[in-house]
Amino acid sequence: MYFILRWKNMPKSSQEQIDNDDRKIISQMQINSKESIDKIAKKCGFSRQKVWRTIKRLEKNKIIWGYSVIVDNEKNDLNHYIVLFRRSTLPIDDNMQNAICKEKLDYYFPETNVTVLDVFYVNGKYDWVVSFTAPGIREMKMFCEKCMRKFGKYIIEYDVLETIVPVRISGIKNPIIDEKSTYL
Repeated sequence: MYFILRWKNMPKSSQEQIDNDDRKIISQMQINSKESIDKIAKKCGFSRQKVWRTIKRLEKNKIIWGYSVIVDNEKNDLNHYIVLFRRSTLPIDDNMQNAICKEKLDYYFPETNVTVLDVFYVNGKYDWVVSFTAPGIREMKMFCEKCMRKFGKYIIEYDVLETIVPVRISGIKNPIIDEKSTYL
């Protein structure tokens, strides 16, 4: 009976098993990308060599394509903003495509003291989402105005949101969320 139950719970193919193992390792890395390979292996129940080989394969295949640090913007005197852009129907030319996809938008406007964190092409009312930090509202507005001057023919409207309290960033719970719970 044990053999039959175990057989039913086993993945259908070795590729499915590999995918499941990849997800376990990725999940642990998303919790803490700085975690040692030994600790990831222990938490996943795998050998150190298997985890190391899997990570290298995931990097080579661009399934994992970066590691990042989560920063407490408040302690760095920065505010976090999200700007939602709605595109016009005008086709995007190569310069615009390069500006969005191959270069960092903040390089175009160094005087704004803005750091662009994320850029997403999305489906819905808006077409682009840009997440960035700035020292304050003045710099945020300057950045948005400069974006409109540079890319305005491609933008119909935009809305800006300011983050009040980050609850989770990249799947990681804010370690001081309990102190900030009065905002929620």
